[in-house]
Amino acid sequence: MNLLELLRTFVRVYELASFTGAADNLGLPRSTVSEHIRALEQRLGARLLQRTTRRVQPTQDGQLLYERCRDMLDQVEEVEGLFREDSLLAGRLRIDLPVALARSLVVPRLGEFLDKHPAIEIEVSATDRRVDLVREGFDCVLRIGEIGDTGLVARRLGSYPLVNCASTEYLKVHGVPETLADLADHQLIHYVPVLGARSAGFEYEENGKPMCLPMKGRVTVNNSDSYKLACLGGFGLIQVPLAGVRESLEKGELQMVLPDHVPAPMAASLLYAHRRNLPRRVRAFMDWLATLIEQDVAAAHALARRLQAGAS
Repeated sequence: MNLLELLRTFVRVYELASFTGAADNLGLPRSTVSEHIRALEQRLGARLLQRTTRRVQPTQDGQLLYERCRDMLDQVEEVEGLFREDSLLAGRLRIDLPVALARSLVVPRLGEFLDKHPAIEIEVSATDRRVDLVREGFDCVLRIGEIGDTGLVARRLGSYPLVNCASTEYLKVHGVPETLADLADHQLIHYVPVLGARSAGFEYEENGKPMCLPMKGRVTVNNSDSYKLACLGGFGLIQVPLAGVRESLEKGELQMVLPDHVPAPMAASLLYAHRRNLPRRVRAFMDWLATLIEQDVAAAHALARRLQAGAS
């Protein structure tokens, strides 16, 4: 049995801590994954993984093997394509995107990348939770806002400007806040990454420093689609990247409020595992996605300038 194939299977089981997860990731039956690990252990004469009914843990030998072969496998893939720069890129990509950007920007234009690279398959995860890039087997992750990860490489793509807004119907009933003091009479739709966490409240910058004003609110959400829908439903104010509410502002469904008291722009970053040699298909996709996001960020800033000019 091919040693490289066995090592690739071992790496996925190690990183996902799961035979089932590795099988799904590799597109193999679980029995084949188990067979690969047994064959590798017999070939090396070492126990690599401790398996129980609940979890998979590497032995000391398994950890040593992973550290030695992870970069080696990437280098092998790089060597295989070294003299085939004009050949088709092939293989599977697994990516994670924020819900709003997946829906409104990336997925609608994904055909541009797939048409250029017809031998590539892509698995798209769209979620606003913080996925574990390594353990869940993602090649790259797009994040908006603070990164907070260690051991990952971050490629900054720019920052999205934010706006405060509320539905037109909400403002008809409750009035338009003109000052921070007016917020005492308003509702804030709270956004938290995990339900049960405490919302920071209304965020804004003052003399370049981040500030926070506690606000009441009856609705709390944990994803961007619900956040916008709750605002359209008239439940209160939201603070959101301008790009995500552009159409609703143009239609008059939402209105901006307190334009002089907005949070700092939110950074857009591509995250990937710290490897010396990324597969060519991963580099190609990240370059395509980076261009897409950089164009979207530039368009958002241009819109922000036009809106600001129109308000003055």
